[in-house]
Amino acid sequence: IFEYDLKKIIALSTLSQLGMMMFSISLGLYELAFFHLLTHALFKALLFLCAGILIHGAGNTQDIRSFGGLSLNFPLVTVCMNLANLSLCGVPFLAGFYSKDLIVELACQYSWGIFVLLMMFICLSLTVLYSVRLTYLSFVGPYGGGTSISVCESDYSLVGPVVILSFTSLVSGPILSWLNFPAPVLIFLPVFL
Repeated sequence: IFEYDLKKIIALSTLSQLGMMMFSISLGLYELAFFHLLTHALFKALLFLCAGILIHGAGNTQDIRSFGGLSLNFPLVTVCMNLANLSLCGVPFLAGFYSKDLIVELACQYSWGIFVLLMMFICLSLTVLYSVRLTYLSFVGPYGGGTSISVCESDYSLVGPVVILSFTSLVSGPILSWLNFPAPVLIFLPVFL
């Protein structure tokens, strides 16, 4: 949560997603763990490509304290990186939602104990916390004094893969869900959950 290196933040967020996959495997939901691995690969690749463009455009610095206000210089990368961050958080109708939400709902459906559910929700909340922090410090927060070059967005060899991966982050969730689970999953949750 207190890391300032952009690449380390994205790499460490992979650990929380691997924890989600291991949690799914511990519940016996092997297919869901693989499904989350596939969707996670798409939006995580998008995050790393956007981070590379930001690092290249910010004068090869990785410290997010020197970014701040990059949304003015990198509007397309800002949209794509926020899309990937929202997918990482499991926002509805993005790729991460279809896998992560199903794991959470099936974990809540079975009685695994309040401690297990509490730890799961704390871990999910921490994912949202560091994603919002990354977005704020990089794009919204006060200018950190670093140099930024908006030339990166005019290079189609950099932006092209980002746009393609952004599209896959939008549509891969339902497509992979329909391919992996042809029959719908019926979930009954208590009212308090």
